[in-house]
Amino acid sequence: MNYLVTDNTSGALRLEEIPEIAYADFYELMHGWLADERYHVAHYFAQPSGDRMRFYCLVLDDAEGRVLVTSHATGYYDDTELPSLTALHPQMHPFEREIAERCGIRFEGQPWPKPLRFPFDRYDRRSSIDNYPFYTMAGGSLHEVNVGPIHAGIIEPGAFRFICNGEQVLHLEIALGYQHRGVEAAFAATQNRLRQMCLAEAVAGDSAVTHATAFAEAIEKLTGCERPAQLDRERIVALELERMAMQIADTGALSMDTSYQLGQVACEALRTMTINTTQAWCGNRFGKGLIRPHGTDHPLTAETSAMIRRNVAEIARRYDEVRRDIESSPSLLARFEQCGVVPREEMRRIGGVGQAARASGLGRDIRATHPWGSYGKCLHHTPVVEETGDVMARLTVRCREVAQSARNIDRLLEIYEQKYGTLENPCGRPDYTTRLAPSSLAFGLVEGWRGETCHVVVTDAEGRLTACRIKDPSLHNWLALALAVRGEGISDFPICNKSFNLSYCGHDL
Repeated sequence: MNYLVTDNTSGALRLEEIPEIAYADFYELMHGWLADERYHVAHYFAQPSGDRMRFYCLVLDDAEGRVLVTSHATGYYDDTELPSLTALHPQMHPFEREIAERCGIRFEGQPWPKPLRFPFDRYDRRSSIDNYPFYTMAGGSLHEVNVGPIHAGIIEPGAFRFICNGEQVLHLEIALGYQHRGVEAAFAATQNRLRQMCLAEAVAGDSAVTHATAFAEAIEKLTGCERPAQLDRERIVALELERMAMQIADTGALSMDTSYQLGQVACEALRTMTINTTQAWCGNRFGKGLIRPHGTDHPLTAETSAMIRRNVAEIARRYDEVRRDIESSPSLLARFEQCGVVPREEMRRIGGVGQAARASGLGRDIRATHPWGSYGKCLHHTPVVEETGDVMARLTVRCREVAQSARNIDRLLEIYEQKYGTLENPCGRPDYTTRLAPSSLAFGLVEGWRGETCHVVVTDAEGRLTACRIKDPSLHNWLALALAVRGEGISDFPICNKSFNLSYCGHDL
């Protein structure tokens, strides 16, 4: 076969077992898959392998829960251009751009051959963030508006270049890379697993639990050791708490940008209550220190479980009041409805994921299509899907997911109290020393609050980690924001932007 079939619960893959095929065969294989909506790319990257460059691709089959893994290779200094898949399947653009920028591999016919991140170890050192080749349009009635890279408030740096006809946005180009920290290289620079876990938590601060879980899942697959079932439940509770906190925070941000101060302050208070619940559990408001391989230093107790259930029930009740107020406000609905629309087909073509995709009618949700841990056992998840693809749909997905997360947490903790409430630590202690499988690849695939998050870890012949390749959902969805504002008034950009709330640092690895 031209590919290896696995799933989100299977163990590590030996590198020698992953089929290596000619690029022409890879091109045809990918073209066939991506023409079908059931498939999309979880990750595609290049990794040095001796005197060659080996390309690994993970494709998700959303209909059958399969993960399809394949690879191809070129000589390390081979100047041959590879035919680009992006022109046919736009979801490939960030992967091909990243490979070209990092490795110098050229893709023939790439319609958008621009730098993606400006990493410190990029192939072409002449490429600078100061000379980013923004798209331009000529016309006497057109003008450009530049926003950033430094913004008001506390958000991170990113450059937004609008081309407008009067107030109407014709085109938006988003240039990132200012936040680049060399996170992926830092994973391979140390074999200290605790330090690696701390790095995973720092990929995107508002998704600390998500990224730590994805990395821990990959590491556990490489050890080949089973983890306690209760640890799965505790991780899902932490993920759903993180989801509640951020969906509530985004509701407050949208309220602020429409001058709905009651909604803003109510959501700020509820978000604080949510992250304080996480802090009462593990000592950190964002869940740092909570996720560790094979165990935890902060096991749930009966008392902590009861506290979480009480708080979550109160948060959900009060947040539902905010939701009802928003949905009954004509002035808010006038701003949110039919604003920033991304049609379902466009979201599919660009590989959109997470809540943004679900708001456009594309029900991509790893919890349902590729379940892991308690999602495949105690919980059978049904994605929250809206159809209109506008700001209101993205807000409605958030509102419904807060209620859904509250129910999931209550259900999991009810199971905990019935089975484990009297045990000291049914999850076990963290393990940082078990040897990793040599010459292997493993992935952690998690549905975070923003969407599909993937960590791929590769080891050498000695079992040392040589690469950790990370995909934050924002990698796909930044383009969705650019599409959302086309044809809108430039004054609507803030609420479109907040309705996605994408990560700068999660993109700028």
